Amino acid sequence: MHSMKPASHRPVIVPAAPGFVRIIGGLWKRSKLAVPARPGLRPTPDRVRETLFNWLGQDLTGLRCLDAFAGSGALGFEAASRGAVQVLLCEQDPGLAAGLRANAERLKATQIKVQRGDAIATLKGASRSSWDLVFLDPPFGDNGNEALFAQALQAAVPLLSPPGCVYLEAPRAWGEEELLALGLRCSRHGKAGQVHYHLLELAPSV
Repeated sequence: MHSMKPASHRPVIVPAAPGFVRIIGGLWKRSKLAVPARPGLRPTPDRVRETLFNWLGQDLTGLRCLDAFAGSGALGFEAASRGAVQVLLCEQDPGLAAGLRANAERLKATQIKVQRGDAIATLKGASRSSWDLVFLDPPFGDNGNEALFAQALQAAVPLLSPPGCVYLEAPRAWGEEELLALGLRCSRHGKAGQVHYHLLELAPSV
C-alpha cells in the first residue's frame, strides 16, 4: 500500500454541516458534494483530509476502501477521486444515503457503491482481508460513544488486506496499549479542534 482517545466527559460541540463539501484532489478536484443538514453530522474538514491523503501518498490507484460511517461521503469520494478502484459507502440515515447516491451518479462514480445500513453490522458482515483502507468516523455523541469506537475498530481489523490501514476520527487520542490489544498500532496522529485523527496499521504479529 502507498506510504498511510483518556476520554473526555465534556460534550463535544459539533458545528452544523456546511451544505456542501469540496473534493480537494484527484480526478474530481474542486467538485462540490451536497450535504443535507443533519444534527451531529461532522464532515471531515478540508485540512484534515489533505493531511490524511498526504499520509497515504496521494495516489490510491487500485485500492479498495470502505467508509463505514459515510455521512457526507467526503472520505470515500476523495479516495475514489484519487484512484481507488472500489469504494463502499455505508450510511444508516436514508436521506444521507440518497444524497450519496445522487452525488455518485452526478460524478459518474461507478466505482462507488452506497449501502444503507448499520456500520457495525456492515463491518462484521464483510469478507476477511477484502479491504485495503477502512475509514471510521463514528458519531461522537455527548458521552463520546466509547463502546462504538472499540466495536468499530475490532470489526475493521479482520477486513484489512495487509498492509492495509484504518483511518479513525475520535474525540480523544487512542493509546498504544489499547490499540495493540486490537491488533493495531498508530502510524500517524493529528488533532484539529476537538477531533483527533489517526492512521492505524496492523501491528506485527508476535
